[in-house]
Amino acid sequence: MTDLPSANLRGAVDLSGLVRRATDAARPAADPNASGGSESSLVFSTDDAGFQSVIELSTRVPVIVEFIAPGLSSALGPIVESYAGRLVLAVVDGSVNPQLAQAFQVREVPTVAAIIGGRPVNLFVGIPADAEVRQVFDELLQLAAENGVTGTVPTGEPVEGDETAEPAPDPLPPHHQEAFDAISAGDYPTAIAEYRKAITENPRDQLAVAGLAQASLLDRLTGTTAAEIRDAAAQRPDDVDAQLAVADLDMSGGHVDDAFGRLLDLFAGAVPDDRDRIRTRLLDYFEIAGADDARVTAARVRLASLLY
Repeated sequence: MTDLPSANLRGAVDLSGLVRRATDAARPAADPNASGGSESSLVFSTDDAGFQSVIELSTRVPVIVEFIAPGLSSALGPIVESYAGRLVLAVVDGSVNPQLAQAFQVREVPTVAAIIGGRPVNLFVGIPADAEVRQVFDELLQLAAENGVTGTVPTGEPVEGDETAEPAPDPLPPHHQEAFDAISAGDYPTAIAEYRKAITENPRDQLAVAGLAQASLLDRLTGTTAAEIRDAAAQRPDDVDAQLAVADLDMSGGHVDDAFGRLLDLFAGAVPDDRDRIRTRLLDYFEIAGADDARVTAARVRLASLLY
């Protein structure tokens, strides 16, 4: 069984930056064959283009994401449906959705992850026995509750004007909204520029500082593949650029400890100029994860010991 992360979910990059906003879908695109022939409000298929709606749904209820291959059917639908709307299942054909496959670092199928409040949580590769799956899902619900994600999804389709609908969120500040829209469109340079404007106007805008670090990470990963990055890092263990790139990849997939550990190990043996680069990247990661994350505290202590 997988070990779920701590209750603080800020330690993974918000997946809204890794996929494009759906432009013409109110819910994930339906492909009955992908989910085993039965689409519902609890079990549905999705793709790169429609994943924004899945991210938004994850702010209300934990979303299980199951990656399958052509010819395979989802194995988790009946289990998810037995939770009576406290979980939903999004099924993805990993072979034709490269953005999602890269975002979740899928190397084989079936691979199962989850999203809580827009943050990815790795669950398992392959499908364990039902009892183990339920244990993981129970732990996932506890984690979601600790992060304020406690909604449910009705078994029928939502009705327009339903009084149980969630209220509209407060609008974002202008530069934040421009940055969010740019990230959703994959335009990371524009997002970076907007966050910098926000910081210029208010240097204490910590959300903008964290957003700038996140958008910069996404921009650095654009045009690369996980396999290329990991191969380069394995072949050139002393190459600072290669190690920074694979740390970005780890951070983007929610492997926060791996990203911190890699850069701290690299920092220990680096020359002064490289140390500055590594330290700057670590500070960006600390902003993304959040100051209240215990992993940040531990990494800061180790960094301080290496500095002095």
